[in-house]
Amino acid sequence: MENPIGIFDSGVGGLTVLKAIKKLLPMEQLIYLGDTARVPYGNKSKETIVRYSIENTNFLMQFNIKMLVIACNTSTAMGIEILRNMFQIPIIGVIEPGAKRAVEVTKNKRIGVIGTVATIKSKAYQNIIKSYERKAVIFAKPCPLFVPLVEEGLVKGPVAEAVVKMYLEGFKLKNIDTLVLGCTHYPLLKNTIQKFFDRKIQIVDSAEETAKIVKGVLEEKKLANVLKNENDMFFVTDAAERFLKVGKEIMKGALKEVRIAQVGK
Repeated sequence: MENPIGIFDSGVGGLTVLKAIKKLLPMEQLIYLGDTARVPYGNKSKETIVRYSIENTNFLMQFNIKMLVIACNTSTAMGIEILRNMFQIPIIGVIEPGAKRAVEVTKNKRIGVIGTVATIKSKAYQNIIKSYERKAVIFAKPCPLFVPLVEEGLVKGPVAEAVVKMYLEGFKLKNIDTLVLGCTHYPLLKNTIQKFFDRKIQIVDSAEETAKIVKGVLEEKKLANVLKNENDMFFVTDAAERFLKVGKEIMKGALKEVRIAQVGK
């Protein structure tokens, strides 16, 4: 089926999910929306996050998408069920794939979860991890400064290292062996986080796991493309030049043009 897959995030972080989907499903056309005018989502109310998520989905539906991927943990936690009730297409979130993977890789069942304030407050990761492994001991912490760091391209160096240490120092005392990056911006800080933990823990980001789910659903519903479509499109709601600069680093040159989207007008 030649229709595209729509993907949205609050900003640039969801490109980590898009990149994983593109690697696994090179035949698919992907349309990405980064809501850079309203990033970050994680410190906003549920009502606002749900409204933004609906507006983002309505924008992508203009392209007759066959599937929606919510590449934002906050929107997934707050709005996925509402969106599934409103729109008659498969909708995939990023929380369950990451939670399931954490249970698969942990040895001592002591799992750290980091995310936005809204994601951690929702207990979405904690509840799903517990549903797979009731003996899991979960330590959850919001890291609100990580998103603006990534949006500014400050993913390594003394500033990033200082913020990582400030948020994650307590986890070293908890004897965790697995850390879930509960925000799609956070994988861009993965090297700095691994360095802080002396590369002694498993780090789980949901991008690759989400891509596997997307592939499985496309195959199950017979929606996969058989002919290659390379006309991927990238939209933002503000600051296209900054998005392009950081996005090129993530996409390794595969991102050449970003358009401004009118969302929620």
